[in-house]
Amino acid sequence: MRNLDFAPLYRATVGFDRIADLMDRVLTSDVAQPTYPPYNIEKTAEDAYRISIAVAGFAPEDLTVEVKDGNLHITARKATEDGDRTYLHRGIATRAFERRFALADHVRVSGAVHEHGMLHIDLVREMPEALKPRRIEIARANGATPVLEGKVETVN
Repeated sequence: MRNLDFAPLYRATVGFDRIADLMDRVLTSDVAQPTYPPYNIEKTAEDAYRISIAVAGFAPEDLTVEVKDGNLHITARKATEDGDRTYLHRGIATRAFERRFALADHVRVSGAVHEHGMLHIDLVREMPEALKPRRIEIARANGATPVLEGKVETVN
């Protein structure tokens, strides 16, 4: 059994609540995680990802993809079937499901496609300009301006 106390983290930091909550949720989830439906998560580019979920038997109108509170929610509800079918073997599960994925900051859903029994959800990480690295010019202490295009200028 793993129990970690995150109280010191809450006392010593500001603004990291989401990280602590995520760690707490992952470490304390002793309940078996659902395995239906199977899915893949792949990195398609430097800042792009794709979640592919096997949704055989579901039509696009049976599926819902939503982003709520930084989480991606995928739900499926199959419309009621005709009662006049008799199955000798039923191996394709079309039971309702809900699958959730926690999204990192600045990750947004760019689209979703349903094809060949798979639901593909594309994600992209978009860093705001304020968070991108930027170069700061260093001023000279003697009053000279920085070198620009090979010219040195001095201020009198």
